[in-house]
Amino acid sequence: MSDLEDSWDGLPTSEPPVDAIVAAGRADAARRRRLRQTVVAVGATAAVVGAFVAGAAVGNRPTTARPHSDASPAAFQADLEPAQSCAQLLESYQDRALELVTAWGWQRTPVAYTTSPLSSLDSTLQRRETFDQRSQVSSDTGTNVQETGVDEPDTVKTDGELVVRLRGRELMVYDATGDSVVQRATIHLPRLEDGEILLSGSKVVAIGTDALSPRDDQTGERRGTRVITVSIAKSGAPKIESTVTYSSRVISARQHGSTVRLVLAAGLPTLDFVTPGDKVTEREALATNRRAVRESTIKDWLPSYDAGADSQQLLKCTNVAVPPDAAGLDTVSVVGFSAKAPDDPHAIGLAASTTIAYESADHLYLADGPQTWGCDVCQLDDRIGTPLVREASGTTHLYDFDLDGVDAIHVASGEVEGLLADRWSLDEADDVLRVAVGPSSETGDFNSVVTFRREGTELEEIGRVDGLGRHEQLKGVRWFDGLAVVVTYRQVDPLYTIDLTDPSKPRLLGALKIPGYSDYLHPLSDAWLLGIGYDGGAQIALFNTSDLAHVRRTAVERFPGTETIAATDPRAFTWLPKQDTALTVLRKGNRVKVAAVKVTHGKLSTTLTNVEYGDDAAQVRTFGLPDGRVILVTGEDVRFFPLP
Repeated sequence: MSDLEDSWDGLPTSEPPVDAIVAAGRADAARRRRLRQTVVAVGATAAVVGAFVAGAAVGNRPTTARPHSDASPAAFQADLEPAQSCAQLLESYQDRALELVTAWGWQRTPVAYTTSPLSSLDSTLQRRETFDQRSQVSSDTGTNVQETGVDEPDTVKTDGELVVRLRGRELMVYDATGDSVVQRATIHLPRLEDGEILLSGSKVVAIGTDALSPRDDQTGERRGTRVITVSIAKSGAPKIESTVTYSSRVISARQHGSTVRLVLAAGLPTLDFVTPGDKVTEREALATNRRAVRESTIKDWLPSYDAGADSQQLLKCTNVAVPPDAAGLDTVSVVGFSAKAPDDPHAIGLAASTTIAYESADHLYLADGPQTWGCDVCQLDDRIGTPLVREASGTTHLYDFDLDGVDAIHVASGEVEGLLADRWSLDEADDVLRVAVGPSSETGDFNSVVTFRREGTELEEIGRVDGLGRHEQLKGVRWFDGLAVVVTYRQVDPLYTIDLTDPSKPRLLGALKIPGYSDYLHPLSDAWLLGIGYDGGAQIALFNTSDLAHVRRTAVERFPGTETIAATDPRAFTWLPKQDTALTVLRKGNRVKVAAVKVTHGKLSTTLTNVEYGDDAAQVRTFGLPDGRVILVTGEDVRFFPLP
């Protein structure tokens, strides 16, 4: 065993103490949850149920669309109560918008994201099978995904025989059944930018930015989304079957079978704002901009979609819920459609800002990030007041949606103190939501794993482990049925294993400290875990997890001055279980290589192959076919990749 493998961090034998501020914060959060129902009054329950039966989960559709069944459940069954009218919804938007408008238009202040013997186990090795750390394989379409059974968009997909790749606005179809990969056809997808694709049978669903949509005043990015569905039933003659544009940008796109689900964010509307200048004082500009907010209409706030006819409103006013908490101002739409009927979207909305979306096999979870709203000069009752900046709440709001075909039904809400890094911070197993959070103004300077179970219409916290990586940043997390593996980093890489077999009593099992860190963790089997990360350059590390209280790093491959694309985009990683080989994309300067990493008896051996030069590193993908052959996609080519 090397010195690095024997570098353990001593932990106290007693339970880790929880700072008093954390306990007080949780108590206050519980109190706020109990008061949620009384904050915003939007009508009687009977009116809510009456408004959200047949068809309520669907936005305005073309008159040819099949009507929603009368047996459809209410779209909002928890504390998110839908608006009862367009007037009420507009008033909610305007009231919150008046707190954001300044003499210079919309302004939001960015949030600063800050980032002993162990408890005795009754034979950890004998209980090893209860954690169910299975090998994670790519989806049926070749993409390395977060959740088994939930496909994710990428620039290349396969059905095992055909390979479809999107490069720019060109969709190309290849035949991979022969001795070499042969291109069969190319079709141009107009107005599509930064696109990616999903594959459902013979339907390719391309999702990207609408190149003609207006730009957001704050970010400068295009607001619109373009969805183009192409039939490849005749591989030599692909055909565009549908084009739908949305006035909102995509936060998330996922696929369950033939159902595609988008989470879209509309952003703040473009209004007739002015700015101070030679002829306009700050006071006059502020008054004008506040008047523009008051005169805004509901069409300014609600997104639209165009399926080839006239543009239509995506959401009915009574399909939009107004959260009672200050969760940020935006309009987020949850849109579902069949790949066979992309011009018939089912949509519900949330009049709030959410930035993270995670989908399990049957649930969608939305999470907002704590936001700071601010303005240079704020006013009350039209009088200039003192400068005001609202501090970040430090609390993340969680929204749980049941997935029912193309429909989504809000069933519970909750909140957790701390910050989520990204969608990998969320996971669901056996109806328990597990969340990894970093520090915020409401927590101590450490990371935590928190578990939730739905109790009625609330996501109730049932367990937690605090004190992970004090004064360190959360870098990577991987979830299993009864286990969490968490990596934090400051100068060394603590890798924590957490027992979640009893989600109400999660336990810290072990901690391994080694140099560097792992951004992406990939399970190879029930006893081996691969970490992709950084230590003076890219590194690939192999961890033996057979004894979860004493995880060991058995091998490491380092590539000085090199970055690994999979650290930020796991789709650039492929595990081939039959060959015991991992493929990952590396970049050094303008040279792009594929590292073929063979895993044998706790050791790693790597073969590097030059595959690309220039700026096309993000385009490089590898995936295995059912017959064992491997496809390599580069910026200009699709070909077979010989394994060493």
